[in-house]
Amino acid sequence: MDEKTLIAKRVALELRPGNLVNLGIGLPTLVANHLPAGVNVMFQSENGIVGMSPVPEAGAVSGDLSDAGGSPIGAVPGAAAFDSAISFGLIRGGHLDVTVLGGLQVDQDGQLANWMVPGKMVPGMGGAMDLVSGAKRVIVAMQHSAKGTPKIVKRCTLPLTSVRRVDLIVTELAVIEPTEAGLVLKEVAPGITPADVLAFTGAELIVPASVPTMAIAG
Repeated sequence: MDEKTLIAKRVALELRPGNLVNLGIGLPTLVANHLPAGVNVMFQSENGIVGMSPVPEAGAVSGDLSDAGGSPIGAVPGAAAFDSAISFGLIRGGHLDVTVLGGLQVDQDGQLANWMVPGKMVPGMGGAMDLVSGAKRVIVAMQHSAKGTPKIVKRCTLPLTSVRRVDLIVTELAVIEPTEAGLVLKEVAPGITPADVLAFTGAELIVPASVPTMAIAG
């Protein structure tokens, strides 16, 4: 199983029946492919759809249906399409139960940086700031490091997306919960030890006496 699939399967276990869920661009979109049996949620994309479904099978792709990153999507029966004003009304109005976002960095206080790298071209800030501020629960789905450099750090060196503390971080190595006391190591991936996680983390972690192995959606 590749790292991104592992992350997506673990995040899928955080979703509850009836949730309205936003999936960010990139890795988070994979979550829609791994919902546990019996868990029915509605996926929202900030460009204007509730009822987004995984990428259609070959030959069934519509040029009129895409997610916020421009990738093709499907739509479940009863889906609704609308303009950006209504979409961001849902986000800013606190109607989203969960948003799953990628990350460039998360710091020891649980603050996320994911919208730009200074000096690199940015097509726009997108909706990440609104999503982190407006969703009831924020899950960061990202790889633990980038080219050997930890992405979980003491302090973000990239521009913050929001000052709000995110609710959960899921990587290919671990599940980490930001709390008032600090970052708590909740689970480790199969074959990974707490020491392995600490070695690839640039921030302090609170490590309980017993850390269970990460659960993964079937």
